[in-house]
Amino acid sequence: QVQLVESGGGSVQAGGSLRLSCAASGRDFSLYNMGWFRQVPGKEREFVAAIHQNGASTIYPDSVKGRFTISRDNAKNTLYLQMMNLMLEDTAVYYCAATKETAWALRAGRADYWGEGTQVTVSS
Repeated sequence: QVQLVESGGGSVQAGGSLRLSCAASGRDFSLYNMGWFRQVPGKEREFVAAIHQNGASTIYPDSVKGRFTISRDNAKNTLYLQMMNLMLEDTAVYYCAATKETAWALRAGRADYWGEGTQVTVSS
């Protein structure tokens, strides 16, 4: 089992940057494909990024490609999301997630474990 705790959210002006972290406790972090999602009240959860167990491959939707970068440090059991050139529509609660399925399962919205989320607010 994996416990996930996000941090690094906050308020930022449009065009700014934030770096989210997700600390994982439990065993075998390196065996999980990891991902980030976001959700705005009243809307469905949206896939943001996924990364393979060894960090060799990543997946992004067009909405964040080129602006967000997912990475991981398996030695520190930590997942990251570097967000640049933030836009108003990036405002949401951001969640990290873990799965032992493929990273494409995350792309489809499936995960075995979820964090509690961290709020990101982008203002003009």
